[in-house]
Parts: sequence; C-alpha cells; structure tokens
Amino acid sequence: MSETKVYLLDGGTLLVDGFQVFWNRGPGGEVRFPCYSVLIEHKDGRYIFDTGYDHDHVMRVLPFEKPLQTPEQTIPGALAKVGLKPSDIDYVINSHYHFDHCGGNKYLSEACTVCHTKELEACGCPQPFERLGYSDYNFSPDHAKERGIELPSEPELDIYTPKFETVSGDQEIAKGIWLFETPGHTAGHYSLMVELAGRRPMLFTADACYSQKSMDLMCVSGFHLDPTASIQSMERLKALAEKHDAELFYSHDWETFPNYKTGAAYYS
Repeated sequence: MSETKVYLLDGGTLLVDGFQVFWNRGPGGEVRFPCYSVLIEHKDGRYIFDTGYDHDHVMRVLPFEKPLQTPEQTIPGALAKVGLKPSDIDYVINSHYHFDHCGGNKYLSEACTVCHTKELEACGCPQPFERLGYSDYNFSPDHAKERGIELPSEPELDIYTPKFETVSGDQEIAKGIWLFETPGHTAGHYSLMVELAGRRPMLFTADACYSQKSMDLMCVSGFHLDPTASIQSMERLKALAEKHDAELFYSHDWETFPNYKTGAAYYS
C-alpha cells in the first residue's frame, strides 16, 4: 500500500423534501440523494471516512426517507467489491454522527474510530431538533446505554467494541490525510482532504455542503445546529479548495455523484 488510493463506496440512496436539502428555499418535492463512504489505502493503513446508513435502522426509525440499498451497498458488500473484508480496515473517521454517516461502523469491529471531541460529546446529548439525526447508536453501545436506548439484537453488535480516538482542530492524521473543522451542521463536524500523487487533492465536504448547487447558492441544508456557522464552513471549504487546488466532492449530490468513480475503480 505504498501508493495512496481512494475508493468511493456507494451506500445507496435516501429521500427527503427539497426544502430540507435547500433550507427555506426549495423547491419542495421529493429529492433522492446518494450516500457514500470514502476508503483510503495508505502506507500507514486503511481508513474509511463515514460509513453510510443502516437500512434496518432507517426502516425502523425513519421509513419516510424510503431507503434503497442493495447488499452490495452495505459496508461488507462494498468492501468485497475491492477485495477487502471489514476486518481489513484499521481506522474509521466519522465526519459526524448523524445516522447516514455512521450506520456501517458496527461492521468494523477491529478499527479505531476517529472523531471530533465535540461531536462525541454532542451526540450523547443532542438538542431536541437533532434527535432523528442522532438516532442510530449502533456506532457506540456505551452512548446508547447512557441514553437508555436499547439496541436491536444483531450479530455484528455482539463483537463490536469501538475504540475512540478524539481530536480537535485541523489535523493531518496521516501524511497527506487532513481533517478540517467545518462546524455548523453539527457541533464537531469534520471535512476530509486526501493528497494523491497523480491528481489534484480530493476535498470531501461531508455534510458541511450537500451539493454543488448548495455551494453555488450558499444555501445550507435544513438539518443543522447553527446555520451561521454552516455558511462560514462553506466559505472555508471554498477557500481551502482554492488554497490547495483541491477538487470538491459533495456528500449528497445526485447530479455529480454519477460522475464519480465507484466500486473497484479508484483515484490515485
């Protein structure tokens, strides 16, 4: 793994209203958007940035988001497409702990989990309007116990004992792998940049910016903690992209995602 490679793991789609995608602006109506994870093969190990949603959880708690996910779009299925098993992953980095970004953590029982200190704190005591976002606690049975949440009985959870490493501020967690603070969507949100030998750096916005249209309009999503901080983080992402000559990859962009390489194809 001497050459850094980046794979985008297709995790299926969810459906929300347009006024939630473009807060107070719309247009309204159903919008189906993609969810994906970022697999990084690096000389220091294998990293996954975000793990998508868990279909069973969404059907139990948020069935109105009408998830569409095949077995090949789960974390085990997506990893199999690139010849890997969940046990091959060394680190999970969660941008934040909304259900559609941590649903596959439970499969990665041998990985160390990296997240922002404020995010791990916030997900344990979310604001009332954040509770559906922070509804899947499979990523941390301890948090579930503290909140009195009974987790479903699943084989994966019987072996999942997460190890957390919390960080704050901008961090280069491995050579060429950067975490940038972009709060607003949540208290401790991180975006990710990966430097590669053969192309421009890849800057993954995560939910600091859903789509290219969101960036063009400077319009945040309806799911947020602090809309003013969200706008500041979008401006920061634009500045970071310019500073590092990085290409922006958006978290839930139904227009640009079809042009991304997925499956066994990779960026290097």
